[in-house]
Amino acid sequence: MNPYWNSLTCLYQKGNQRVVAKTKPTYPITIDVITNLARGVDVFTSNTFLVTGETTALVDTGANFDVVSAVREQTDELDRVYLTHTHEDHVGNVEAVREAFGVETWGYDPDNPLVDRELADGETVEIGDDDYVAVHTPGHKDDHLCLYSRDARTLFAGDLVFANGSFGRTDLEEGHRPTLIDSIDRIRETVGEDLDAMHTGHGPSVEDRPFEDIEFAGNAARMG
Repeated sequence: MNPYWNSLTCLYQKGNQRVVAKTKPTYPITIDVITNLARGVDVFTSNTFLVTGETTALVDTGANFDVVSAVREQTDELDRVYLTHTHEDHVGNVEAVREAFGVETWGYDPDNPLVDRELADGETVEIGDDDYVAVHTPGHKDDHLCLYSRDARTLFAGDLVFANGSFGRTDLEEGHRPTLIDSIDRIRETVGEDLDAMHTGHGPSVEDRPFEDIEFAGNAARMG
């Protein structure tokens, strides 16, 4: 059990969905729901996270599966799509999501036709009920972003780092290991050691001391 959960009321955790009430001395209580819609999908896709709340959003659309139906099983409305980067496995469903929900996609490179609105380094946006800052983190791909909320203690890491100290590939076009190491260092310096959750582009989310996984990834990238 993550120590941070001691300060929260857990309504339930089932499968790929976690519901938490942030308990404070005053009301109302806000509810955050983060669901990995790609969990258990046996195709070439990234994870795709649906975050419901005041601003219901997708972080990456994934590829090669019916994400529109998956969204509609959870909510009737979608307000925004945020792209961590534009590798095909993260953006293959963009057109389907645009058509189904009439939403704009936000990403780092406004010249990319898959990006409707620029999301600049350091810009703050709302995801669910929390504010997240966009952090430009190239090295895996030039347009790579992470999204971090200090209040929610949550990081959407894209393909920068993964569970158990793994890190993003640098053998693809635009990949560059020294730049990736710099980006990992930047994220490590940005997030707090009290980081509660790290949602990654592939594999499981990390909810047990994810700051350590970021540190491990930086060390591993230097060694490899």
